[in-house]
Amino acid sequence: MTKVSDVCLSSCGATVVLATSSDEHYPPENILDGKLETFWTTTGTFPQEFIISFNGSARINKLTVQSYLDLENSEGQLQTEEFMLSGCQATHLRFIIESSYDHFVSIHRVMADGAMDSMSPTA
Repeated sequence: MTKVSDVCLSSCGATVVLATSSDEHYPPENILDGKLETFWTTTGTFPQEFIISFNGSARINKLTVQSYLDLENSEGQLQTEEFMLSGCQATHLRFIIESSYDHFVSIHRVMADGAMDSMSPTA
């Protein structure tokens, strides 16, 4: 098992294999670049979905999503949601956004604190 602090980084081999919308200025790959100033934005209809695939099997202890989902209650602040998973094993993570206060949603980062069970070299 290889300890990685964030297995949802593109530098660790994670990729977005599906996103239901894309804007050339805000592509879904921005979720995995580790930067808060870049993001993926939806195109205004719901539901929206994205799937992150790992470069092997990951054991995840905590999942963190940083986004603007509910502008009414966030007062313009980036929202952070944390989910404790206690070593959940996964090769993919699927996210479904069913609705939001506004027509558009931006996902800035998805972070998964954990370890890779098997890492294969990225091409």
